[in-house]
Amino acid sequence: MSRMQLLIDVGNGRTKFGLASSEEILERREHPTRELSPDAVREVVKGWQFDSAVICSVVPKVLPAFREVFGSQLIELRYDAPLGIGIRYPKPETIGADRLANAVALAHMHGAPGIVIDFGTAVTFDILSADKSYIGGVIAPGLRLMTDYLHERTALLPSVDLREPETAIGQSTEGAILAGAAIGYRGMVKGILEALKKELGGADIRVVATGGDAEWIISGMGEDIATDPDLTLHGLRLVGNLRALL
Repeated sequence: MSRMQLLIDVGNGRTKFGLASSEEILERREHPTRELSPDAVREVVKGWQFDSAVICSVVPKVLPAFREVFGSQLIELRYDAPLGIGIRYPKPETIGADRLANAVALAHMHGAPGIVIDFGTAVTFDILSADKSYIGGVIAPGLRLMTDYLHERTALLPSVDLREPETAIGQSTEGAILAGAAIGYRGMVKGILEALKKELGGADIRVVATGGDAEWIISGMGEDIATDPDLTLHGLRLVGNLRALL
């Protein structure tokens, strides 16, 4: 029987849980990160049988809950763990664990050189060189962070539900915000990608997007970009596989 793993991707807003074999993710669950506690974690994973748990977290204060529940079963993804990729970065301990998980998935599932775009609270770009080494990235505000900030910091601009604008020229305040969000945000992503590809040499660079808004943003960009909502979880699965070989 294939060895089973619990995969945990702790984001600022939500935490994703996956039950996986060594080859694939079999089931998925989610829970609001702010509501995580040892009891909540036990409830989320109830009924799942696994041999180990692999976690990446951008919220350090929730890690004690997972350590309490899983103890020695828990593998915390770190820069000095076996990753199957190199790291050429001045302070590797400062690289977010989720970004390393994305880079691992990119290297093993899509190849290199390559770029991962992760659309979360922040949008991150992480870059692999041709020899599959993590060499750095870009961090910019996430799409919802930008639109929420407009609403929160202005007296008259409303909160909007993100969707495709009907026209580039907004015919209402909401339409204007939607145009700025969709067209402006895609323009930012395209500009960053163009600069990164230029520095990488431009030839045969794999680009993969993940995160909550990835499908919507990428669909309107006209670029050759693959999307994989489970990319981070796959990175955790692959790290778990490497750890099992030790």
